[in-house]
Amino acid sequence: MKAMELLETSPVIAAVKDENGLHKCFESDCQMVFVLYGNILNIGEIVRQIKEHGKYAIVHADLAQGLSSRDIAVDFLKQNTFADGIISTKPLLVKRAVELGLIGVQRTFIIDSLAKSTMKKQIDTFHPDVVEVMPGVMPKVLKEIRAYTNIPIIAGGLISDKKDIIAAFSAGADAISTTKEELWFM
Repeated sequence: MKAMELLETSPVIAAVKDENGLHKCFESDCQMVFVLYGNILNIGEIVRQIKEHGKYAIVHADLAQGLSSRDIAVDFLKQNTFADGIISTKPLLVKRAVELGLIGVQRTFIIDSLAKSTMKKQIDTFHPDVVEVMPGVMPKVLKEIRAYTNIPIIAGGLISDKKDIIAAFSAGADAISTTKEELWFM
C-alpha cells in the first residue's frame, strides 16, 4: 500500500516510545506505527510484533540506538527487520529508504523561516514519500506547506487533544502522529 493510501485509511498514527505504548497500539485501529525507541538488538523484534498485528512499522532511524546516520543503517533496517519504512531528520537516509522501496518520512522541525526554507529545498532535492512537520500545532505553517507541495503531510509533536487534530486536518495535514495513547482510539 502506498503511503498516501495508508494515511487516507488510517490518519492517526501511533507513535510508540516504549514497550507499554507498543502493546497499547495493538489494541487501536491505527494502521501505521512510528517506532521512537529501540536498538540494534531489539528493533527486529519490535517490528516483528507490529507486523504480526497487521500494522505498518516505520522505524525512526535517528532514535534507534546503535544505528549510524549512513545509508547502511537503512539497508540494515530493510534486510534485518523488514520494517515498512523509516523516519529521519536526515534527508539522505530518507532518500535511501525511498530507493529501497520503503516508506521515507522526512521529519522536519519548523522553528523559524530558515528551517521552513530548508524543508522546501529538501522536498525538492530528496523527494520523500511523506513529510512530518513538527510541532504539528501550527495551522498557518501547515497551510503554507500544503500550498507548496502535494506530498502527504503528517502533523506531529504537541498534538494533545481532538481540537489539535481537527485544526491540523483543517490546515491541510493528511495525518497526525502522537504519543498520546488516548488519541489513538478516536
